[in-house]
Amino acid sequence: MSGSSFGKIFKVTTFGESHCHGVGCIVDGVPPRLELSEEDIQVQLTRRRPGQSKLTTQRDEADKVIVMSGTEFGRTLGTPIGLMVRNKDQRPKDYGSVKSQPRPSHADYTYHLKYGIHASSGGGRSSARETIGRVAAGAIAEKWLKTRFGTEIVAFVSSVGAESLGDDEVDINTVTREEVDATVPLRCASKAAIDRMTKVLEEARDAEDSIGGTVTCVCRNVPVGLGEPCFDKLEALLAHAMLSIPATKGFEIGSGFEGTKLRGSAHNDPFVKKGDRLGTKSNRSGGIQGGISNGEHIYFRVAFKPPATIGKAQETATYEGDEDTMAAKGRHDPCVVPRAIAIVEGMAALVLADAAMIQLSREAASPDDNPAKYLSLPKMPPSAAVAAAAAAAAANGSAAVPESSPSKRAADTEATGKAKKAK
Repeated sequence: MSGSSFGKIFKVTTFGESHCHGVGCIVDGVPPRLELSEEDIQVQLTRRRPGQSKLTTQRDEADKVIVMSGTEFGRTLGTPIGLMVRNKDQRPKDYGSVKSQPRPSHADYTYHLKYGIHASSGGGRSSARETIGRVAAGAIAEKWLKTRFGTEIVAFVSSVGAESLGDDEVDINTVTREEVDATVPLRCASKAAIDRMTKVLEEARDAEDSIGGTVTCVCRNVPVGLGEPCFDKLEALLAHAMLSIPATKGFEIGSGFEGTKLRGSAHNDPFVKKGDRLGTKSNRSGGIQGGISNGEHIYFRVAFKPPATIGKAQETATYEGDEDTMAAKGRHDPCVVPRAIAIVEGMAALVLADAAMIQLSREAASPDDNPAKYLSLPKMPPSAAVAAAAAAAAANGSAAVPESSPSKRAADTEATGKAKKAK
């Protein structure tokens, strides 16, 4: 099935349907010798799993991950990593009517048109069960990003229906996953917002209906230089990743749609010196300029529609075109955003890991005297680092150059060559 793979170097392919024997993924491109355990992956799957509270689907799945290949003695081998989660609480009998009539706003009809067949139990590949593979792969990507760059990715619920977080309720510069998880079952990172958001969700659930919401995500300590002009700009890759998640309907980054109300003089982010590097005074760009990460926090929002499957009777038609009604059975989320947190974080990690590996590949293939070594020298552009070191050496009356500078590498290369000739 085309369309089941994501990424170029760090690549994940997911498999499975909602009511088959199991779901999972194959992750290719993971560097060797990365310390990795099943628990590193399980923690995110547990945050995504169903049955966490009365506000989510009551399908009882532990979602216990099994690492089938690609690791040994707690370290990655550099070979494809196979991950598997078995489905244990399937109830195909709850979906008998789906065989004769498509569920309103679900994927039954479009899958049937495209393939001439569709999974009659649950949503098949369009089910949220498919996202287990994304979350598992994203946990590996995040472990590598954290180890290599210290990258942090935190998502939280920012609205349920018309009830939203206030501008000062959550600080994206400091919010942690511990703070987010302290507000379970909503995961809104604000204890003051729990009651009012819960009320909106409970009203929809009690009416056998559903409600939508938004998730905000912030990525901190992201290296400079990620993203490829022109069609693979970093925000375009993030939008692709987020809008591939089931039930998503919108994406905005930085100032988003609100930024359209400002003049350029108010919207521009002035450059300032931050320690030993340049940064921006404000961050309406959302950490990306020209499609390339600039070292500031990347933050964005994802909109999720109300879940299509509800218990309330709805008008529909049979596949033959006869008018009919449907009241869905089964166990379904009245709102998906509390469980979507780990999915958004996972997809963000997959995008950043792949983009970082693409940039590292470019650096590795570049000539030794190439100054564009952004990921290896994240604090200051290399040309500025060389100039600063040269100025310091001149002040000390020394001709020394930085050990990692292009000129030092060139000198070492030349000296090595002369030594070999002398032999």
